[in-house]
Amino acid sequence: MTGGLALAKTLPSHKGRVWRVTTGERMSAARIAVVTSGCGLDEDVDLPLIVDALRADGSAAEAVAWDADRAAWAGFDLAVIRSTWDYAERPGEFLAWVDATARVTRLWNPAPVVRWNIDKRYLLQLAERGVPVVPTHIIEPGGRCSEGDFDRADGVVVKPAVSAGACDTARYEPGRHADAMRHARVLLDQGRVVVIQPYLPLVEEGERALVFFSGCFSHAIRKDPVLTEPGVIDNFREVHPGVAPYQPTEAEIRTALGALAAIPSSRTLMFARVDLALNEAREPVVMELELIEPNLFLQGNPRALERFVEAVAAESRR
Repeated sequence: MTGGLALAKTLPSHKGRVWRVTTGERMSAARIAVVTSGCGLDEDVDLPLIVDALRADGSAAEAVAWDADRAAWAGFDLAVIRSTWDYAERPGEFLAWVDATARVTRLWNPAPVVRWNIDKRYLLQLAERGVPVVPTHIIEPGGRCSEGDFDRADGVVVKPAVSAGACDTARYEPGRHADAMRHARVLLDQGRVVVIQPYLPLVEEGERALVFFSGCFSHAIRKDPVLTEPGVIDNFREVHPGVAPYQPTEAEIRTALGALAAIPSSRTLMFARVDLALNEAREPVVMELELIEPNLFLQGNPRALERFVEAVAAESRR
């Protein structure tokens, strides 16, 4: 580790700008863009930790909003997506940026993985490959749906296929078929693909999030359920309530590794988060694979931060 670096940081109050961390780094240092967003610059508590740690490791790192006007992506040796948390609001624009950036520098995770993971229809592909997932029903715009699609013993969850942070998502109790269908029709009328899943009551024991770097398990957390109030779409809810360190079971690690093995990529991913819950048989099932911009829960976990920096540094040396 390289010590004694004097860091000068400038964090702008407006969104969509570049946050530069300047030091007297050697000319040979790898230039690494830690890719964020306007809201990421304001809210990502891991961002300064990552930039500082990469700089201390000898890289020339700076946090750059993906839609920053003057970002010169070709000037970076590596662009690592971290907190592009507004991508779901502009998925077409974001994917165009992904493709353009991948043409001029190395983007991680890779562009094909980002494209695959941006749409929750990937859950159907995981299921086809034998991965235990929350049962998932998809309705395309222009497709038909009836109240029977929302008839589940413990209620249902309705969400758009492209979303982040439980945006435009709600759960509905048994018997509230009409309310759930109205929610789905609103999304369909907006031209959005709808995901319908049964509500898993054991999620109230906590959602599990397992974090992997370069294919190896790093750490895990458990958090309180997000959809606490039935029938309510709350886009300002806390996304990660009650986060606490968690030691996953062997079955949970096995399920997470199976999900990672089913990703259509020949390359081991720099980072991945596998979100799990327990089904009625108390078996772990995949809720989501987070491969684009997941919160990695590095704050307060120096060893996890070190592992992440090692993964970034290893890729920068390739």
